[in-house]
Amino acid sequence: MTTAEYNQIVEQYANGLYRYILKNIRDSERASDLVQDSFEKLWVRSADIQFSKAKSYLFSIAHNTMIDSLRKEKRQVVTDVADMPVIADRSQYSDLKEVLDEGLKKLSEIQRSVVLLRDYEGYSYEEIGQITNLSESQVKVYIFRARLFLKNYIGQIEHVI
Repeated sequence: MTTAEYNQIVEQYANGLYRYILKNIRDSERASDLVQDSFEKLWVRSADIQFSKAKSYLFSIAHNTMIDSLRKEKRQVVTDVADMPVIADRSQYSDLKEVLDEGLKKLSEIQRSVVLLRDYEGYSYEEIGQITNLSESQVKVYIFRARLFLKNYIGQIEHVI
């Protein structure tokens, strides 16, 4: 891949990649760092990557970098949650977007990732499989189960009111 092609990839996919990571980790600074790390890894391997496959490779890098970051974060010591103030009361949610975001948080990492790639970013099942290293049928199963969970979660009236 040439420098011009790399710059084209950055212009075309930086915003979509940032949205994908931000929806998963909900921290704008970390999302920016992960996007930058992903593009750095793409640049290092740019000589080995075909321009036509750069998008899939980039999102695969980003997905794996995000998963590594989340795993690393889980290993770190967490402060006592009881000492932290409660920011919002769940019963006061009346915005469907907030309820949907809460439902997305309850999904497993892989379910959240495939749903966001499919429904927010518009990738095909095959592309999602390449990004997440899953078979196409596994992707479909994860998406089905995640959508079913979200349907049931949002369908409960106490979550919407």
